[in-house]
Amino acid sequence: MARASREMQASGRASQLPASPIRRLAPLAEAAKERGIHVHHLNIGQPDLAPPESITRLLDRASSEELVYAPARGASDAVSAWQIYYSHHSVDLEREDILITAGASEALMLALLTTCDPGDDVLLPEPFYAPYKGLLSITGLNPIPVPSGPDFAPPDADLVRSLVTPNTRAMLICSPSNPTGTVYGQNDLEKVGAVAVENDFFLLSDETYREIVFDGPAAPSALAIPGLEECAVVIDSVSKRFNVCGLRIGCLASRNRAVIDAALEIAELRLAVPMIDQRAVVSALTSPRPYVDTVVEAYRERKDAVVKALRAIPGVVAHPPGGAFYVVADLPVDDAEAFSAWILREIAINDETVMLTPMSDFYATPGMGTSQVRIACVYNAETLARAVSIVGEALEDYPGRAG
Repeated sequence: MARASREMQASGRASQLPASPIRRLAPLAEAAKERGIHVHHLNIGQPDLAPPESITRLLDRASSEELVYAPARGASDAVSAWQIYYSHHSVDLEREDILITAGASEALMLALLTTCDPGDDVLLPEPFYAPYKGLLSITGLNPIPVPSGPDFAPPDADLVRSLVTPNTRAMLICSPSNPTGTVYGQNDLEKVGAVAVENDFFLLSDETYREIVFDGPAAPSALAIPGLEECAVVIDSVSKRFNVCGLRIGCLASRNRAVIDAALEIAELRLAVPMIDQRAVVSALTSPRPYVDTVVEAYRERKDAVVKALRAIPGVVAHPPGGAFYVVADLPVDDAEAFSAWILREIAINDETVMLTPMSDFYATPGMGTSQVRIACVYNAETLARAVSIVGEALEDYPGRAG
């Protein structure tokens, strides 16, 4: 007798993941393109700048490279390159303090898996990089929102302290921040680090945009703060500073050897990160300047153009970033996601439209960010100014305009 059939469904873990606000409007963008409309993708941090020549040269001769497994920790010369790179930022690490990962995304996943257990709480200053929410969900962790200071300043240390409970296991920060460009200075890191040490939780620091700072030197690393040796865990990537998002090379770095050893145990399950990709970034890591200086200058010009164009639109409030390459704007609309969808469906100025990133999913607090969008400065200044002007013209006709 045949057993009664049951519906075959994906796991609850997968079905409960939040949809990506960066990509869920993609079908509307594709439909616009099919209508012959050029879409300015201001929604995703995919830089248009050329990578360092050292990277393209090695990729050009990749056919001569051996296609072998790399060690789970990473290729020896790539690990050494990360050591040299960090030494440029006053951080001295042993080889055993570094694990090469498939971009910052894998580093984040490993950081959460090796510092927290299911059910633990993670303090999360908001707004935050939206995929953090999905990573916390799939690892069974609870995001505890931490309000930012005025104009997205790092949260007050006393406020952080007031949110700590026996269930708090980590705090996840990003400096410079995606999406706000907030930079945690030395004093900010010392203060939140002191709270972490006092309360025995980890400080997870995503430093993907480290060099892209518009006023002053590169953002300090949590690894450079005395006294945080046991609690500081850094997530890093070459994607943005070298404009090679597709290479997927990052690293997890910490002087807490138990965390790195545990991460290596998990990393061995995926065997290795691609060898050619690792070798391609060695030269850039060991000699990042002057290339990264040109990148910073390019993004400074671009964010200035975006902020200027936004401020010319009545009712729009632009938040100038301290670093990274995004600008958050408050729009005079009831629902930024509805506006972002409407502009893709209805607006074509000189056969051009724009794709924005609505910000509500960059918060854990319900109701926050509903009128905000994030703009990625991934085109030249002239193109960005034209794209923002399209937003301004669209706002004049939008039926859901607030006020």
